[in-house]
Amino acid sequence: MTSIADIEIKADGTGTDELFEAVPSLTCEMERVIASSGHGLWLSGPSQSDVEDALEEATAIGTYTQISSDEDRWLYDIEFEPDTIDPFKLVLEEDGTVLSASASNGTWLLSVRVVDRESVSSLYDRFDDADVTPTIVRLFDLAAETHSQCGLTARQYETLVAAIDHGYFEIPREVSMQELSEELDISHQALSERLRRAYRALVTSELNVTEEETVAPPIPTN
Repeated sequence: MTSIADIEIKADGTGTDELFEAVPSLTCEMERVIASSGHGLWLSGPSQSDVEDALEEATAIGTYTQISSDEDRWLYDIEFEPDTIDPFKLVLEEDGTVLSASASNGTWLLSVRVVDRESVSSLYDRFDDADVTPTIVRLFDLAAETHSQCGLTARQYETLVAAIDHGYFEIPREVSMQELSEELDISHQALSERLRRAYRALVTSELNVTEEETVAPPIPTN
């Protein structure tokens, strides 16, 4: 049974600890998709010159290249030195998927999808053995009935998961609706309608809104 674990780890001992020591105001966010052998990390907080000075001085970082920018943050393709503890790589080695990862104040929060709870235990041990003491913030199973608890049909649930996995909800989007519809082998219109129904179901469920409350009041005529 697939499980999702939110894991908190200190940057100490990882490839990013020197960056936080050099610029404590730094925040990091993992880019889900980037065409590289390294990691795509959005860096923000201090000035770009301070960020690049820290990248240049960090002994754990082999190479770095700016890929993009967005207002006051910058996307870098970063490769760690081979002997560096790479938490993202540890997740992959346990057949896990990093759904999201962000860091501030020298602490990373990773949301990880693994095949079962035993894999979570194994990943915990891997972090612990690497002297990166983890804290399990949240752990839950994606049981077959999970989607129904949110008011979603099985197809709506699968579509939302596919949209997340392919970067449809990223800013900017990493896949168009047309590309996603082709991936799911459904029409563009069918995908659009399924997503709208899924959004409605999630909002209604999360806000605890009744069907009667979702009906718009009549518009006054005078």
